[in-house]
Amino acid sequence: MPKKSVTEIDCAGRRVLVRVDFNVPLDGGRVTEDTRITAALPTLQHCLKRGAALVVASHLGRPRGKPDPKYSLRPVAERLQELLGLPVSLAPDCVGPEVEAQARALQPGQVLLLENLRFHPEEEANDEGFARQLAALADCYVDDAFAAAHRAHASIEAIARLLRPAVAGLLMAQELEALGRILEAPRRPVVAILGGAKVSDKLALVEHLIDKVDGLLIGGGMAYTFLAALGHGVGKSLLEADRVEAARAAMARARGAGVSVGLPVDVVAAPAIDGTEGIRTVAVREIPRDLMGLDIGPATVAQFEAALKAAGTVVWNGPMGVFEKPPFAAGTMGVARAVAGCGAFSVIGGGDTIAAVHAAGVTGKIGYVSTAGGAFLEFLEGRVLPGVAVLDDA
Repeated sequence: MPKKSVTEIDCAGRRVLVRVDFNVPLDGGRVTEDTRITAALPTLQHCLKRGAALVVASHLGRPRGKPDPKYSLRPVAERLQELLGLPVSLAPDCVGPEVEAQARALQPGQVLLLENLRFHPEEEANDEGFARQLAALADCYVDDAFAAAHRAHASIEAIARLLRPAVAGLLMAQELEALGRILEAPRRPVVAILGGAKVSDKLALVEHLIDKVDGLLIGGGMAYTFLAALGHGVGKSLLEADRVEAARAAMARARGAGVSVGLPVDVVAAPAIDGTEGIRTVAVREIPRDLMGLDIGPATVAQFEAALKAAGTVVWNGPMGVFEKPPFAAGTMGVARAVAGCGAFSVIGGGDTIAAVHAAGVTGKIGYVSTAGGAFLEFLEGRVLPGVAVLDDA
């Protein structure tokens, strides 16, 4: 989906509204993890170097459409100021006469961060009147919030129909290029690794990927529904009984399309998620009725690693087990190291997957780490992302 980039517009002397995703974790009025802020810096710095005045807009958390001090962007403004090395003013709101006056007074090189967009219910309602108020703050629009591009919200979709030019920021362009590379012209074979808890969250993705990939490796809680579809007993493991037939149909379609499907051959099972008693590694044919599978076992890690060695492109979303609990982390860590060491162009996305790669210490060996979760999955499912579709075409 080739979209016009911020590098193709003249920012000099103009107020540029940059929609970012600064939805970062806070603790005690302090940003505890700033990856999403640092990811947007190249776009902000590009505009500033070219003589723009910046109006920066973001949401934070779920304040339910009304002001809530707990979700104020003040700590974000302070961290952004440190990272940019420039003063960053925090507006008292994101719309209204006072904010418009602040935006009009901006000089080239100055930065104004709007207060949380979600303090207004009109934001999530994609309200055109609210978008018009936001559009009044600037002369052009840059969307650098790929992680929110799957949401038709006022600051993402409606505003881009009102404020032109409407172009992709550098992070947005980078995300589209990396994900497009997987789907449009990948180096083959393409292997997708899918994990996470629920098969219902990923069935549409499995269906779409069957037409795009050469192999699927499935772990995490979702694997047990596929194992049940093969006739295995899964003990007390997570099982979506109403999706067993759909999982069976997906595997049959994959076989018909010549796509290999790798499932766990052994699992680390335990009586409960908490506690260290009774943990054992068992073959998938032998999961005891009173135990639940909470990680893939070492034989599965070895099989997945062997499958990745031949890959030209790898895409991964979702952990292989309850990796935040040390007894059940080895499978996810093993897969992270296998992805990093396989020599393929690799793309990962989703908060848990990124956390796992960080924990395994292999982030620098991953081809591309997407900042997105939901947007990443919807893009791979082949859905149109409202925040991308509305931008100016290249």
